[in-house]
Amino acid sequence: MKHFLLLILLISATEVLSQDAEAILQKVDRNLSSENRIFESAMLIHGRRNDRTVTSRTYSVGNKKSFTEYLTPPREQGTKMLKLESQLWIYSPSTDRIIQISGHMLRQSVMGSDLSYVDMMDDRKLTDVYSAIYAGDEIFDDRKVHVLELTAKVTDAAYYKRKMWIDRERFVPLKEELYAKSGQLLKRTTLSEVKQIGGRWFPTKIVFKDMLKEGEGTEFRMSNIKFNQKIPDYIFSKAALKK
Repeated sequence: MKHFLLLILLISATEVLSQDAEAILQKVDRNLSSENRIFESAMLIHGRRNDRTVTSRTYSVGNKKSFTEYLTPPREQGTKMLKLESQLWIYSPSTDRIIQISGHMLRQSVMGSDLSYVDMMDDRKLTDVYSAIYAGDEIFDDRKVHVLELTAKVTDAAYYKRKMWIDRERFVPLKEELYAKSGQLLKRTTLSEVKQIGGRWFPTKIVFKDMLKEGEGTEFRMSNIKFNQKIPDYIFSKAALKK
């Protein structure tokens, strides 16, 4: 009887922790997700011989549509990327061609960085893709954090498991580990320079590290971030790629 009562208590505690984890994840979504957004970014790519910085401007609507135009350096200037639902096209001014990226090619590196096309495409709410369990409290970068372990509940998730260290006060991730279904650690990210923008907390610096390749990782900085703007529909079209 005692063992039965202990089992019931453990099950109840697990359910409470799961509910707490889901509530935390919902608060993270409220900070990171938006109806739409416009931002500029600088991506510092650490190469084997030298570093280079690629700047761009991105327009996105929910998790369905996004359009990115690369601004510098001259070699990348005019390159454009369009996402519609699960489809991705890239326009290269040097060849004046539009190429669709699909299948295994989506796992390839973006311009030699530690980000893949999948990383840039999957902008769904975390609560739509993952179920969460509470894994404890810690201190990270002098901040009190909740630790959550996420498991994919859809078949097309970019990563099967994720572990997140979430700021307890601002409800933004400060660190994340991304895993394959086999349990292999694929990528690690650290998020910092958290600012209050448009009534939400948002990390403006993210360092991505592909754990399967050598190097120092890729630093991604966002600036001039504007949420819930009016974005004209014509931007999200293949015709806009060549304009």
